[in-house]
Amino acid sequence: MSRPTVVLLHGVGLDRTMWEPTAELLADRFALVTPDLLGHGRNRPAPAGTTLEHLALDAATGIPPGAHVVGFSLGALVAQYLALHRPELVATLTSVSSVCRRTPQEREQVLERLRLARTDFEAAVSASLRRWYAGTDVGAEWVGRTEATLRANDVESFHNCYRVFATADADLGPDLHRITAPAVAVTGADDPGSTPGMSRRLAAALPNCRAAIVPGTRHMLPVQRPGAVADHVTALIGDTAHA
Repeated sequence: MSRPTVVLLHGVGLDRTMWEPTAELLADRFALVTPDLLGHGRNRPAPAGTTLEHLALDAATGIPPGAHVVGFSLGALVAQYLALHRPELVATLTSVSSVCRRTPQEREQVLERLRLARTDFEAAVSASLRRWYAGTDVGAEWVGRTEATLRANDVESFHNCYRVFATADADLGPDLHRITAPAVAVTGADDPGSTPGMSRRLAAALPNCRAAIVPGTRHMLPVQRPGAVADHVTALIGDTAHA
């Protein structure tokens, strides 16, 4: 019997390598697909006017029907779009560190980060690293790898994708109730951007979703607590198979 396929979609400014700690824990049970989103890693740059639809349809070309789709941050929005518009591809949906229906204050905060990235990209990278890793037990090697990935971005392509991340939850919000795939929304208890409140909003909006808050963690759950992410993915797939 073939192994179920798990698709891992990364966050804005990152690439498939951010999934390595989590992928190591899933590889013995699942066939893994780890594409680079449009504008990231080995994929082509994201042009001006890029939308969530563009990112999702590009990712969809490598996703087989009935996959278990796991999205982190921007990748979570991509995964939700696919669950909504290409439901045949998404057997289960795991949203890790996902935003959802930002409040006006939360919207202004992310737009301010977008403005900083446009005016001082280096300062924006440093601010992201502090927001994601400050006070965590993640080793210097992984922080350095994340920094190198961020700094290697095509800056204009990064801006185009970050704009999607900053705005697309507003477009998704009214239709989230149409996502029928079994789902879980996982976030860090101390995540200042993709907050526990957002995961609870997402769980309340989707008809078949629960929220899972991981104590003592910030934004980069797949690096900081890969075991927790792998456990939630595996449990969701197992519950669905049992049902």
